[in-house]
Amino acid sequence: MKKTLLSSLLLLLAGLLYAVEPFTFALLTDTHISHSNPIPLEDLNNSVADINKNPNVRFVVVSGDVTESGDSLSIVAAKEALDKLHVPYYAASGNHETKWSNSGCRDFAVVFGADRFYFEYGGCAFVGFNSGPVIKMADGHVAPQDISWMEGKLKALPKGTPVFAVTHYPLQTGDVDNWYQVTDVLRQYNTQCILGGHYHTNRMFVCDGIADILHRSNLRDDDPIGGYSLITVSEDSIRWQEKVIDKEPIQWLALPLGPKTYDAPNPDLRPSLAVNDEYANVTEAWQTPVGVGLYAKPAVDKKYAYIGDDTGTFYAFSLKNGKEVWRYKTGSRIVSSACVADGKVVFGSTDGYIYCLKACSGKLLWKVQTPKAVMGCAIEHNGIVYIGGSDGCMHAINLKDGAVVWTAAVANDYIESKPCIYNDKLYFGAWDCYLYALNLADGSLVWKWSNGRSNGKLSPAAVWPVVAHGKVFITAPDRYFTAVDAETGETIWRTKEHVVRETVGLSEDGKRVYSKCMWDYIVAMDATTAEPVTVWNTNCGYDYDHNPAMLIEQDGVVVVGTKNGLLMGLDALIGTILWKHKIGNSVLNTVTPLGNGEWLVSSSEGTLTRVRTK
Repeated sequence: MKKTLLSSLLLLLAGLLYAVEPFTFALLTDTHISHSNPIPLEDLNNSVADINKNPNVRFVVVSGDVTESGDSLSIVAAKEALDKLHVPYYAASGNHETKWSNSGCRDFAVVFGADRFYFEYGGCAFVGFNSGPVIKMADGHVAPQDISWMEGKLKALPKGTPVFAVTHYPLQTGDVDNWYQVTDVLRQYNTQCILGGHYHTNRMFVCDGIADILHRSNLRDDDPIGGYSLITVSEDSIRWQEKVIDKEPIQWLALPLGPKTYDAPNPDLRPSLAVNDEYANVTEAWQTPVGVGLYAKPAVDKKYAYIGDDTGTFYAFSLKNGKEVWRYKTGSRIVSSACVADGKVVFGSTDGYIYCLKACSGKLLWKVQTPKAVMGCAIEHNGIVYIGGSDGCMHAINLKDGAVVWTAAVANDYIESKPCIYNDKLYFGAWDCYLYALNLADGSLVWKWSNGRSNGKLSPAAVWPVVAHGKVFITAPDRYFTAVDAETGETIWRTKEHVVRETVGLSEDGKRVYSKCMWDYIVAMDATTAEPVTVWNTNCGYDYDHNPAMLIEQDGVVVVGTKNGLLMGLDALIGTILWKHKIGNSVLNTVTPLGNGEWLVSSSEGTLTRVRTK
């Protein structure tokens, strides 16, 4: 009895620490504005006009997928429509702004001023942030720097302030890989619920004990007209209504508003590291928590590892102990891999520049400006650096002084791939459906190959092509493993047998070509034959995976990482699993071999790890 009375008093006291002024706001999500389809913009304009007729609406929250492809034209069109609102609005990005974006997800923040928001209204706090994968196809992900930012905002609140978190994805397994890192913060505060979209329907989940409410898309879909959501916060409740344009709103959900306390999290829902006990032959020599998202393969020389981060900072770390040696700041996020040669390190930034720094000190040696973001990965060959940009150009630059050797304007969309060289030709894909072959000497087009699809999202653009025995090997989102004649661009073979996607690798002897399948299996195909021949196909038990990490072989071991932090090593000849090691629960990028059974790998959780195998 005494315990019950004490609990009641504590809840009453917590309620006295805040006072909510009743208010109503609108939520728009999944507007999917597209420069090639006028209907989504018409739907958004209808919603804006409808909201403007409602004097009770105090502000509007926009919870992601504002555009279809994250392009600047569509983002600007969406902002122009939202600017017609008579009340303030606050927008966060969704996966369609972060996965498909020729600006490297930069345009959204430039046009809207930020891709996250925080504000207070009526005694409540609202915090919104991106939860989509950045550039790489993967589960949703909340960047470590956004989690730190959110925690800083919430710490400054008066105790007991009701908190509303706004994401795009629901914060649960299968949607966001590091959901628990976010809910661990939200559970410390008086979090009422999480607001989002993505599923295009009204629905409630309970994520780590917190109500997670998804909302209808603004699109009309199969209906005559679209709609949005109205949310009313009062002293003791939160009510949700669906509002179809020019119709009366219909309530579909009501939850109590009041002090929220959360039980200890369920450990069974959290990612397990038990696999690390199973494979004791793998250890971490060191791990450096950078604290900012990393999306690139580390470049290395004998002493240092080089990589850029989500805020545009480029680093050198000691290979010996993982400690930072120097850093260099660019104007925007870095999503692609660098190359290092002759004491110089070269990389691109989404600020539109290609940079060359002195490898030992980080001193700027030269930089080359391009018209758009640079997301292509750099390679060096005979003193020339080759790197693709969002201007659709492949750039050839003299490593010594930054002089442009040639610029080939061949692609109709952005380039993010890492090119490869074979017999004086350069091979790479772009997001315009094509795989290209250029003459290395002058950048002239030799051929371009297409899988016959017109949907750009099925392009061989994220994969890093490999070449052997006169064949270019790729995999793409169309799920085909393909071999193309390196001289003519003619298709040699294509197979969908193994359901592969955007991952490929070549054996050290050039006899096998590898791919990570979308469900559980890693496959090796014969690189020498004129027909698709499977050498081995191993069930690795990683479940569903679509992380575009390439497979790297060294010393007879082929290594690749998954979207959920699992690193695997297989016998290159027969495909036997040699070891597994779990590093967090988020995207592992393409690994860098260090020799002697050691590997360097970065993650979107912002870690750089040196893995050692016995």
